[in-house]
Amino acid sequence: MSKTPDPNSTGASGSAGGDKSAREEATIKVPSKDPKKKDDKKDEDLSEEDLALKQQLELYVERVQDTDPGLQKVALESMRQEIRTSTSSMTSVPKPLKFLRPHYGTLKGYYEKMPDLDLKKLLADILSVLALTMSAEGERESLKYRLLGSQGDIGSWGHEYVRNLAGEISQEYAKRQGEEGPIDDLMELVQQIVAFHMKHNAEPEAVDLLMEVEDLDLLVEHVDSTNYKRTCSYLTSSAKYLPGPDDMLVLDIAYTIYMKFEEYPSALVTALYLDNMQYVKQVFTSCDDLLRKKQFCYILARHGQTFELDEEMCAEDEEREGLQEIINNAKLSEGYLTLARDIEVMEPKTPDDIYKPHLLDGRASAGASVDSARQNLASTFVNAFVNAGFGQDKLMTVPSEASSGGASTSWLFKNKEHGKASAAASLGMILLWDVDSGLAQIDKYFHSTDTHVIAGALLGVGIVNCGIKNECDPALALLAEYIDKEDPSIRIGAIMGLGLAYAGSQNEQIRSKLTPILGDSKASLDVLAFTAISLGLVYVGSCNEEIAQAVIFALMERSESELGEPFARLLPLGLGLLYLGKQESVEATAEVSKTFNEKIRKHCDMTLLSCAYAGTGNVLKVQHFLGQCAQHFEKGETFQGPAVLGIAMVAMAEELGLEMAIRSLEHLLQYGEPNIRRAVPLALALLCISNPKVNVMDTLSRLSHDSDSEVAMAAIISLGLIGAGTNNARIAGMLRNLSSYYYKEANLLFCVRIAQGLVHLGKGLLTLSPYHSEHFLLSPTALAGLVTMLHACLDMKAIILGKYHYVLYFLTLAMQPRMLLTVDENLKPLSVPVRVGQAVDVVGQAGRPKTITGFQTHSTPVLLAAGDRAELATEKYIPLSPILEGFVILKENRDYRDDQ
Repeated sequence: MSKTPDPNSTGASGSAGGDKSAREEATIKVPSKDPKKKDDKKDEDLSEEDLALKQQLELYVERVQDTDPGLQKVALESMRQEIRTSTSSMTSVPKPLKFLRPHYGTLKGYYEKMPDLDLKKLLADILSVLALTMSAEGERESLKYRLLGSQGDIGSWGHEYVRNLAGEISQEYAKRQGEEGPIDDLMELVQQIVAFHMKHNAEPEAVDLLMEVEDLDLLVEHVDSTNYKRTCSYLTSSAKYLPGPDDMLVLDIAYTIYMKFEEYPSALVTALYLDNMQYVKQVFTSCDDLLRKKQFCYILARHGQTFELDEEMCAEDEEREGLQEIINNAKLSEGYLTLARDIEVMEPKTPDDIYKPHLLDGRASAGASVDSARQNLASTFVNAFVNAGFGQDKLMTVPSEASSGGASTSWLFKNKEHGKASAAASLGMILLWDVDSGLAQIDKYFHSTDTHVIAGALLGVGIVNCGIKNECDPALALLAEYIDKEDPSIRIGAIMGLGLAYAGSQNEQIRSKLTPILGDSKASLDVLAFTAISLGLVYVGSCNEEIAQAVIFALMERSESELGEPFARLLPLGLGLLYLGKQESVEATAEVSKTFNEKIRKHCDMTLLSCAYAGTGNVLKVQHFLGQCAQHFEKGETFQGPAVLGIAMVAMAEELGLEMAIRSLEHLLQYGEPNIRRAVPLALALLCISNPKVNVMDTLSRLSHDSDSEVAMAAIISLGLIGAGTNNARIAGMLRNLSSYYYKEANLLFCVRIAQGLVHLGKGLLTLSPYHSEHFLLSPTALAGLVTMLHACLDMKAIILGKYHYVLYFLTLAMQPRMLLTVDENLKPLSVPVRVGQAVDVVGQAGRPKTITGFQTHSTPVLLAAGDRAELATEKYIPLSPILEGFVILKENRDYRDDQ
């Protein structure tokens, strides 16, 4: 093995005879591009050290062209040494590269003439580095010479060189793919570069390069326990910006890496994002720690995922039952009430506590006499929303006085006809998630003779069971026999109740019971619409063909006059929910919908597309919807409403698209037709649900005084939705002012009341946001509930202000406690200090940046607002889930020692 000669000694030995003359000779011989005068001037500016370096390098360039291979080798080695040992500041080019710039052409020319020896490879290495600063744009010379060079260690030339190479490789790869050339030599380089990046904390760059050359599988062998978290966080967050099917591929790799390092909770969350049940099973079978499995079950329950455990996933029967109970959400009510007691908000609130009439001037409170049944109906909803899940209130659950036959019935009868249905159902909302006591209390209404009360009771049963699964299916047992009754309101109550209770469960019995109604030509249109929606909810995102066909036939059989009615427009929504978030799978159905009657054709097309691409962030679809909204028609077209909602449904996936969508919606307000303007507030509501952004709040506040009353109503309801469960004081103030402004207009006042109820949803403990797990996962059932409610709001007068106000209860599907509840190993609440603050995006940042900012320390259970993140403030416990939201199991840290 030959020792590399010392760069300083070689210079001396080579020119010992006449150092000065050799230097002079060099300056004469080497063709310099600049005229002589300029060159002298430049030389004077350089420090002595630099000047010496410059002359030294020029000498090496000269020597490289010498005829003696020994001299050539020495010169090349020295040049290489100079380049490698030079350091550069961030802003300037390293000195040797700067001084060698004029000679790049000379060396290139000489390289071509050189006989093919090892020396040629050494020169190629140096040319490859010089090309970093010299090569013309798009020539990819650095890569060309690298491939011709000696293939030595790539990192020794420094980071900048490696990054430049990576960029050139991706261009070259694309070119060769186009020409179908071989890529093996490139892939060898890629291997080296990826290994280098992964060793030097540049995981994002390694991932980017592998995405460019379409070989992410390489990543799995290069990650290690120190960098897999950073790598995966970059993969999962970049997935939102990639076109399909690449996004799924990237997440697949992330899942594989998580499984490799036994980071099971993150693997499970990724599997849920991919909607891949095989992967979910794999997580359960790979992990053998019961406590961790319990945590998985909490994650599944929060996602609203129906999931049956089998022997493989958990062998012990008793353990399996315990786990299944968590997935079935049986513990939700208990946890929520623990939170409520801890925050001390158990005291029931009355609607007046929310309206605060004493804060308003005289005329408004006097105006309460307007249409008192309508006011009572509004109070029914406000009471239900505010006391949701608390199990007690001051209107419905008051203990009955023996003499008068009970106060709860008296409130029930302060509502007229269909109002009683919502009133009876509101009891279900108050007892939300508490199945046993809920069914016991609703039972009394089943003995009523009033059809509306029975209808409300049936719906109430559905609401109580919403999101809770039960082995003995009480909801199905109670509601099934009412589905085929004569009375349409009872049928609707039972059908909607089943939709709420079994959303996302894909329950076969319900399909066999409800599908025949769609084929019944005698059934009224409203019954059909609710049936389609309920089937859509139960089979949300399942792409079930039988149901799709049944809905399509129902749409084809109806007469043209019926298809123009508001309820006909909910049928396509039921169809759309079957394909929620399933992208291309909708295409066959969308083709069929083009054959529908033209009254409903476009409407159906928009609804299907918006559902299929909901939560995907697909830019092309957003453009398509914007294009549909840009058209102007003589008579109002109904399909533009769903198109506007579609923009929000698709763009809600990530922060950047969301901001852009808000801006686009502002433009639609200025230039759109009235039917578009009516939908814009609802789209804004969906984008900022339970997350009151100030700019959106201001827009909605402006629209709530709009001259078009439909726009004003939509804006008022939307104010309630963006503030849902936040107790936002600013929105509450706006709504109080609106209640005195609209005190004479029953419809608008009704909307104001509903919005007031929503802002104080669950006394501020609930959220309607369908996103969870740090805004990564989208719960399909929650989104389906929101979208159904928003579609109903596209025609306020016919549905919510008509006799179908109970569609507001579809929001139950999206209601979730916005809490962090830490529990110990026996699943009993455990209070620990946590820091809660604004989440910071730290993906791809160097070092270990803080993940939250502006935090406060509280002890659990705590509330998390939109965009908040929590982290434990103690090392005494280890959380079993990296994401602190909902129920989190804490395990004692064995290594923890108290300093005191």
